[in-house]
Amino acid sequence: MKACENCDRIRINLPYQKVSKTRAFVGLIFVYLPILFLPFILCAAGIIYIHLRLMGAQNLKTLRDYLPARESHRYSRKTQITYRNAPRLAFWARTKSFWLFNCTWYCPFSVGTLEWTTYLVKTVENWWCPFTHARKEMYKDASIDGSYWHNAANVDQLHPDDRTNSIFTDSAGDGGSAR
Repeated sequence: MKACENCDRIRINLPYQKVSKTRAFVGLIFVYLPILFLPFILCAAGIIYIHLRLMGAQNLKTLRDYLPARESHRYSRKTQITYRNAPRLAFWARTKSFWLFNCTWYCPFSVGTLEWTTYLVKTVENWWCPFTHARKEMYKDASIDGSYWHNAANVDQLHPDDRTNSIFTDSAGDGGSAR
């Protein structure tokens, strides 16, 4: 099935209403299996973070920057909503504890961890590889003041657009050079 190239939204709600309860139940397993990989992703992000700090990086965002403040969550233990017509086998969907775990820990922590890891990988890419390509604009949220190549004596080997690209230079005029 090919994704809609001109769609702004993912279509899931209407198709889900046609999915059998068994299929939905089995599909639920694949939502929570990634919990097994979170420790490895966190470890990888930590290693990348250490690498960047060893390279002298300052003002790096931390995982905390990607997690929502606890007080920003709409529901508390007292007001937490539950799923009333959950399948009998999915009894936990009718408990407040499940939704508090799911909506205040698992989902925000998973998304935050993956976003932080992506940010760090983009930073490494911008530092070591300041070479423009078709998707480089997507790395703008990890802009740096100057790349490894901008500090090198042979910065003139870079394409002129790479020498002045705002993603890996502080200003278009000096190429981010700290000479």
